[in-house]
Amino acid sequence: MPRKPQEWTESKMQKIGFIVNPIAGMGGPVGLKGTDNVLEKAIALGAKPVAPQRAKIFLKKIKERGITAENRFITCPGPMGEEETREVGINVEVLPMQRKKRTTAEDTKKAVTILTSERYNVDLIVFVGGDGTARDILDALKKKSSETPVLGIPAGVKMYSGIFAVSPIEAAEVFEAFLKGEAEITEFEIIDADETAIRSDRFTIRLHGYLKGPYLPMRIQGTKETSPETIDEKENQFAIAKFVIENMKPDAVYILGPGTTVKTLCDLLGVKKTLLGVDLYLNGKVINDVNEEAILKTVKDWKNAWIIVSPIGGQGIIFGRGNQQISPEIIKRVGKNRIIALATKSKIQRLKGGTLRIDTGDLEADEMLRGYIKVLTDYKEWRLLPVK
Repeated sequence: MPRKPQEWTESKMQKIGFIVNPIAGMGGPVGLKGTDNVLEKAIALGAKPVAPQRAKIFLKKIKERGITAENRFITCPGPMGEEETREVGINVEVLPMQRKKRTTAEDTKKAVTILTSERYNVDLIVFVGGDGTARDILDALKKKSSETPVLGIPAGVKMYSGIFAVSPIEAAEVFEAFLKGEAEITEFEIIDADETAIRSDRFTIRLHGYLKGPYLPMRIQGTKETSPETIDEKENQFAIAKFVIENMKPDAVYILGPGTTVKTLCDLLGVKKTLLGVDLYLNGKVINDVNEEAILKTVKDWKNAWIIVSPIGGQGIIFGRGNQQISPEIIKRVGKNRIIALATKSKIQRLKGGTLRIDTGDLEADEMLRGYIKVLTDYKEWRLLPVK
């Protein structure tokens, strides 16, 4: 149950730094697989800001829990935190810093430097962004030799790093546990993918280092794990793909998410699959690398449309990481019963708590997906897994 504000009066007041990367995640729904170096293109394609809304979901939740009244919040000017906190009605101090009209990595680094200075010396940095933002925070903390703990609220496209909560709402739970001294402080890998390579369908990631942060089981997403390159894994993927193909409807439209298991399906169909993108399969042909707009325009009969996805290894997230082209609107039009989840047995074994996760950014879509979902794990073999 949420605690009332007065129940926090015995707790030590803590100083919280709050940073929003307002452009994070804008490249996802429009199919750019990130926002690094392509912001103008994303805007031209109709991309809308993602991070401010996700920031407000987190802020509203911690305000409901009565967490904000007895702690000191320090944030950045304008859309980097000030606008979101004031809109929700949280009293904050605004850093005396100049920022560029369209924020950059340097603005994030500057904010971290000030927040960890002797004047502020915050107890925790909470940020809203993606892997690139996490990397910028890591760089700034390393420069100052600071070990200030960090909590990430996911708002990017991929988010392979382990520092992020699964969703803004679960970030609020981790934040509360941190303030109460109930969250373990541990080290998380900060990983960032080469978005230029990803746009060319090449998967290139790099470990940049480690950030300390609060950990709460099943609330922090953990680091993405790659699929093992073993004969057993390949055979398992082949068996899954074979069964799907045998049951595909010739007049249906299939929205294909990223990943090696779904790619194996396309290999058997004899069509090209973008490994890290979303594709459409209809009438025996494939339309590669589609965005949300293209899917909405192409699909005419939503009662005959299917989504095929595979959870991210280790994290278990089926929607909201790297496949934002399959938007909440598309998910709601297709419906839960026409979502086909694929996962090899080894991927199932590595799921934390045997649970799949969702983070679409739309509370209605998330609620529709919760409960249980059938997952195809081998030829004619299904498992019923919980979705949270």
